[in-house]
Amino acid sequence: MEAMREGSTGSVPVGLTGAGPAVRHATGGAGSQPRVVAVGGEDFDRLCRWILPRVESVLNGMVLMKSPEHLQLLADKTVAVCRQAGLNLDSDTWAALLQHLQAELVGYGPIDPLLEDDTITEVMVNGPNEVYIERGGKITRADVRFRDDDHVIRVIQRIVQPLGRRIDRTHPMVDARLPDGSRVNAIIPPCAIDGPSITIRKFGKKKFTAEDLVRLQSLTPEMVEFLKACVDARLNIVVSGGTGSGKTTLLNVLSSFIPNDERIVTIEDSAELRLHQTHVVRLEAVPGEEDGTGRVTIRDLVRNALRMRPDRIVVGECRGGEALDMLQAMNTGHDGSLTTIHANSPRDAVARLETLVLMAGMDLPVRAIRQQIASAVDLIVQQARLRDGSRKVVQVTEVQGMEGDTVIMQDVFVFHELGIGEDGKVIGVMKGTGIRPKFTSKLEAAGHKLGAEIFQAEYRYGVQPEPMAGPKSNGNGNGRH
Repeated sequence: MEAMREGSTGSVPVGLTGAGPAVRHATGGAGSQPRVVAVGGEDFDRLCRWILPRVESVLNGMVLMKSPEHLQLLADKTVAVCRQAGLNLDSDTWAALLQHLQAELVGYGPIDPLLEDDTITEVMVNGPNEVYIERGGKITRADVRFRDDDHVIRVIQRIVQPLGRRIDRTHPMVDARLPDGSRVNAIIPPCAIDGPSITIRKFGKKKFTAEDLVRLQSLTPEMVEFLKACVDARLNIVVSGGTGSGKTTLLNVLSSFIPNDERIVTIEDSAELRLHQTHVVRLEAVPGEEDGTGRVTIRDLVRNALRMRPDRIVVGECRGGEALDMLQAMNTGHDGSLTTIHANSPRDAVARLETLVLMAGMDLPVRAIRQQIASAVDLIVQQARLRDGSRKVVQVTEVQGMEGDTVIMQDVFVFHELGIGEDGKVIGVMKGTGIRPKFTSKLEAAGHKLGAEIFQAEYRYGVQPEPMAGPKSNGNGNGRH
């Protein structure tokens, strides 16, 4: 235990008291020479641990938000605590102390700076002493840590409580979201053996557009034009991919192609979609109470959405029996629906849809399920995270129908991975197959007459292209042929 000095002002860490009664930086008052505490040193850590519960006490359980009024209130309360304790701190120590308290009481503790860093896409806490980040598709260890398990759980509670969700030993797992839409998963002991774990998949402050995905080499301009026509023509589209492949980002971009005069209903486990339109109704599943009451599933919301006069239904992810209701909606007049699914290829996506339909508890023949899928789904867009951390659409595949007991599919665009360059970047070719989809007549009926060049364009990524007839490289290592 650290040495403490008892006095009328309360227990103050030894060496941190000053003769003056004021906090010099906060009050501007005169007094003795302010105490200089090395920020990041042992004295500063002791000061932070000492003052945090006292500031919490004077706040009397008030939940602070990141607003100017609440930040000023926190500063005022901290000044009051320091005055009462006779602390006299220099400007740098005061600024660092206030920043620490803001992170603990307004933000998310030690990981707050990581969440504010726009270059970081994922934050992973493996117990109090190990924090990892993903930046540019690469995972590295961050130079931050929590004090102990209770400190991690405190941050988890701060995330889930505003959402009305709970986490404790009887409910050791929870899915949640941050105010900006970033996805959060937390799990604590006894399920997490090495201490509480937090996984946060961040959403950037800026909404991605189709142009952004072209710039990031996830899509080609021809693919954007094709997908935009498909969405406008009210085709049913499934975005398929693995964990962290960028499915939600792509779904957001596809949703941006929906006309502004249409009513959109979004359904998600945790609200992550950020649509550009104004006429949007957002629905979110509810996990329910300890006794099981009050639970509202994705399937419940899909059924309810059918009564809400939607022009479009956008389901964040199909992962259970709601797949059957989604397919039935697509087959009964709710065209233009969008959803995502976890699968490694378009063929796997069809197989997974079959499995999810069976999870609905309906004893349907496999052939009947496949007929539902072949009739409902028009297009599968396969997203993948490559070995260099980049995310690309690697297949755009049309679902053409049934032949016997088999769902017939035809690729429209395909990415061929050729290897790894000297800079560690994936070398590959994105090209159209040259085959027009069978639903071309639907596109033309919606006013989209796509030329043959759309389905024949070829782009090379990762290497400078060899000279060929046609448009030349754009100079950044990508070429169109």
